Amino acid sequence: MIASKTALYQASQIRSCELMATDELGLSEDELMARAGASAFSTLEILYPDVRSIAVFCGSGNNAGDGYVLARLAHEKGFSVVINQYKTVEHLPPAARHAALQTLAAGVLCQCLDDPIEPEIELIVDALLGIGLKGEVYGPLATAINQINEAELPVLALDVPSGLDADTGQVMGACVRATQTVTFIGYKLGLMTLDGADYCGDLICHNLELDKCVAAIEPAAYLIDNYLNQLLLPKRPKNSHKGLFGHVLIVGGGYGMPGSVLMAANAALRVGAGMVTIATRPEYASQSLPLLPEAMIYGIEEAAEMLPLINRATVCIIGPGLGEDEWAKMLFTTAMASQLPMVIDASALRLLADNQQHDDNWILTPHPGEAASLLNCTSAEIQQDRYQAIRRLQDVYGGNIVLKGAGSLVATDKSEIYLCNAGNPGMASAGMGDALSGVIAGLVAQGLLLADAAKLGVWLHAKAGDAAAAERGERGIVASDLMLYLQGLVNQRMYA
Repeated sequence: MIASKTALYQASQIRSCELMATDELGLSEDELMARAGASAFSTLEILYPDVRSIAVFCGSGNNAGDGYVLARLAHEKGFSVVINQYKTVEHLPPAARHAALQTLAAGVLCQCLDDPIEPEIELIVDALLGIGLKGEVYGPLATAINQINEAELPVLALDVPSGLDADTGQVMGACVRATQTVTFIGYKLGLMTLDGADYCGDLICHNLELDKCVAAIEPAAYLIDNYLNQLLLPKRPKNSHKGLFGHVLIVGGGYGMPGSVLMAANAALRVGAGMVTIATRPEYASQSLPLLPEAMIYGIEEAAEMLPLINRATVCIIGPGLGEDEWAKMLFTTAMASQLPMVIDASALRLLADNQQHDDNWILTPHPGEAASLLNCTSAEIQQDRYQAIRRLQDVYGGNIVLKGAGSLVATDKSEIYLCNAGNPGMASAGMGDALSGVIAGLVAQGLLLADAAKLGVWLHAKAGDAAAAERGERGIVASDLMLYLQGLVNQRMYA
C-alpha cells in the first residue's frame, strides 16, 4: 500500500479551507466551531479518562468559541467546569458569541481571565489565541499564559498553543507549554519546527470532515514520515561487488579537524556505500588510516592530485573540517569544477557564499549560521522564519537544501519542502553535521536521486540519534554513537 504524504499548512491556507467549507459546502461557522469543540472534547475524554474538573481559558476570537463548545459539552457530561474569559460575550465574533451564549445558558461558571486556578482543577484547556495570534503577546493574555504554565497541571491546547506563531514556530513573547495540542483541519507549519515541538506536546489532528476542502489546497510542506517507505534502495543481488554501490569522495579535514572527514566516511559506509576515499591534509593522512581502515585516505597538496580521485568517485562531499585558508580554497575550486553530484557542508558553504553559484546537482546542508552566510543576513533572521529562509536558499542556489535545526527542513529541486520531526537535543554536538553529510552521500552513491537522498538521509540520521538517546540518554551523545544505529536503520527500510 502506498503511504500518503502528511501535509503541513500555513495559517492562511487553513482560513481558506474554512471559507471554502462555508461558501462551497454550505457549512456555517457555528457548525465548524461545534465540530472543533466536539472533537477536542472527545480527545480530552480519551486522553484523560479520570479527569472530572477542568478550567478553560478563552480568548476573544474563534479559538475561544472552540473552548466554549468544549466547556459546555464537558458540563453536560457532569464535569466541573470553570471558564476564565478574556472578553465578555458581547465582544466576541458572531460564531464564538453564539457558542458562549449556549455555554452560559447551560450554567457553566465564568470568571475573569486573571482569577486564580482553583485547587481542585485537574486539567487546563487553552483556547486563548490559536491561529489568531497577531504579534507579541503582552498584558492580560501574557499574564494568563504565565498562570497556566505555573499551575503545573496538564494542558490541552486547542489548534495551536497560545503564543506560538502557527507558521514559523516562533514564541511571540509568552507561550502556553501544552501537554497535548489538538489541531484542526490540518497540521500547521509552526507546530513542528523551531520552538513548536517544545510547546505543543503530543499532536493530534482532526480534519473536521473537511477532506474535500483540504484536498483542494496545495500543502506548504510535507512531513517526512511513513512516506519514506517509498524511497526505496535497490535490493542487492547476491552477485554483488563494491563497485555496484558507489564511491564517495570526502574532501576536508583541515588544521585541527581531522576527525570530521572520518565521521562522514564512517557514516557513508554504514548506510551502504561501496567505497569511500578521503582527501585531506598530508600530515593527517597517515594518522587517520588506523582509525578507519576501510577508507582510502590521500594527503593532498596540489589540485592535480585531486583529479584521479574525482574521476573514480560517484559523489563528492566537500566541507567537513575544510577551513577557509588557501589550501581549502584550492580544494573547493577543484571539487566544484567537477561534474560530480555534490554534498556541500560546513566551511565549504561559507566559501560558496563568497562565490555564489546556482546548480541543481548538489545538496547544501547549512545550519542557521551557515544559512545566514549564504543569504547575507543574521542567524536570528533565518530562525524567525525557517520556511521562508529555505525557500530563499533554494531560489538563490538551486538544487536541494537541508536547513538543519529543530524540525530540520529539506527543500528539493522539485520545489517541495519536507520537515523531519525526529531527532533530539542530544544531537546538538560536534560532528553530527559531518555524519549527516556522509549519510546523504552514501545514499546518493547507491543510486538515490539527490532529493530522495536528502529526505531519507535526514530521517535516518535523526532516527539514529533517537535510537542512541533511547538506549543511552540524550545528554552526552556523540556523532560516532550513531554509526551502528545507522546500519540497523538502513537495513530496516523496505526494498524494491
